[in-house]
Amino acid sequence: MPSVFLDNRSLITVKGPEAAHFLHNLVTTDIAGLQPGVLTPGALLTPQGKILFDFLVSRSGDDAFRLDCMAASASDFARRLMLYKLRSKVDLSVEEQAEASVSWDMDPPGEDSLRDSRFAGVDVWRHYGAPEGGDDAGAWTALRIAHGVAEAGVDYEEGDAFPHDAGLDQTGGVSFRKGCFVGQEVVSRMQHRGTARRRILTISGDGALPAPGTPLEADGKPVGALGSVDGTSGLALARIDRVKSAMDAGTPIRAGDVTVTLALPPHVAYRFPETNEDSQADG
Repeated sequence: MPSVFLDNRSLITVKGPEAAHFLHNLVTTDIAGLQPGVLTPGALLTPQGKILFDFLVSRSGDDAFRLDCMAASASDFARRLMLYKLRSKVDLSVEEQAEASVSWDMDPPGEDSLRDSRFAGVDVWRHYGAPEGGDDAGAWTALRIAHGVAEAGVDYEEGDAFPHDAGLDQTGGVSFRKGCFVGQEVVSRMQHRGTARRRILTISGDGALPAPGTPLEADGKPVGALGSVDGTSGLALARIDRVKSAMDAGTPIRAGDVTVTLALPPHVAYRFPETNEDSQADG
């Protein structure tokens, strides 16, 4: 029953009679359909459809929502939300150093625990308050890798990735039915045209993988970059068309000096292209 304390998270609370309406029309998540006791991913996008800030959102009492985000970008995120606030009847507050913990392979650790909806096939719980669990961040990384769950800062960079790149379309982090949100036109076009080419893949090496950020290359040509690493296993953000071309040609893909094998994460709907055409990604 692993339990890990996370020391890199902040909380932004958005509350007030118009909090749900404010967030629902701004971020990618279906705020109106957010269920109590569930933690759902989401993002605030640029008008061009790229992730400006990502987060995990949950209800926090009546007319209140909790945005769990990277501590490094929390202040900037809160300031950006304030720019959109205008005359909306909402209040924002920031808890810079949130006491967040995750647990899995166990019953809910408490009545205030929130189920992380990004994981399929395993119950993962997040809870706030007094720190719980150890500081074995490696166990949390290994769990994310096994389930193909990417996180900003290591698997992709805020400001340089579309929601499809980060897998938000696979984990319920983007609603294509609720209507308008910032960047919605671009993201919806990628969805309906099927033009997303950069995707999160699982990766295994014939030796210990190098550091996150190491380029992936096939025959000297870039195909992606390494993200989270746990020994010989990891995640990568890669062009699936280029990976498929290398696989079809029998061309080894390497991360530094390590030969790697790339595969689709479990439970995703996307697939490698049928052809090995090196098409241009949208954006």
